[in-house]
Amino acid sequence: MTRICVIPARMASTRFPGKPLAPLLGMPLIVHILHRARLCQDLDRVVVATCDHEIADAVTAAGGEAVMTADTHERCTDRTEEAIRNLGLTLADDDLVLMLQGDEIMVSPKMLSDMIQRFEETGADVINLISRLYTPEDHTDPNTVKAVSAPDGRLLYMSRAAIPSPARADNVPVFQQTGIIAFKAAFLARYSALPPTPLEIIESCDMMRVIEHGLPIYGVPTDTETIGVDTEADRARAEQRLAADPTTARYLELPSEAAR
Repeated sequence: MTRICVIPARMASTRFPGKPLAPLLGMPLIVHILHRARLCQDLDRVVVATCDHEIADAVTAAGGEAVMTADTHERCTDRTEEAIRNLGLTLADDDLVLMLQGDEIMVSPKMLSDMIQRFEETGADVINLISRLYTPEDHTDPNTVKAVSAPDGRLLYMSRAAIPSPARADNVPVFQQTGIIAFKAAFLARYSALPPTPLEIIESCDMMRVIEHGLPIYGVPTDTETIGVDTEADRARAEQRLAADPTTARYLELPSEAAR
């Protein structure tokens, strides 16, 4: 089975324009994501998909591979699907396309390997990493997409509102949807052919399209807190986490004061 990782990224972020090139510990955000994905030995290929030559240039300068896509995509999943087509790959229906959004700064090789293992165990068409949230502020933050699932792991809904409700229970485990999603190659093409759906647009969440069309999507939970960099405050928080994260030291030589 072929396992390819596509990292969609663009400069025109609504909340943080230019964020793929925002520096963290002296390295652009997108280059951190590239290096962290390439540390996963279970992947056959890692490619950055972008419509911006500045991003492609940063990726190639770091020794990575970039593929150009249209600048009209509103959803990163559609950019990922175009990247697969533009690469001219002949993938089997059940080959793995792992989409890793270019702002998931705390992604680790283990997370990606766990996703691949779960994908192979379940045979599911699409699975989504969901990570634990630990503060009430994150639970109510509209920049964070929360996810709720059924006992069998099937995702029921994703929302920027506080779900599940904290009104009648304390210390309910809360998980956020991450931008780390694994597709069967055939299902990715099918997804992109589906029309966008009302709740997908309202929640600004790609995977609501799957749920609204009555198709199953399964969550892969992790207790490791992830950070999607959507604001300058996220960037600053992520920079502190990166400096203390052992994965960072595998590809970046940290100053001694940052490593402590």
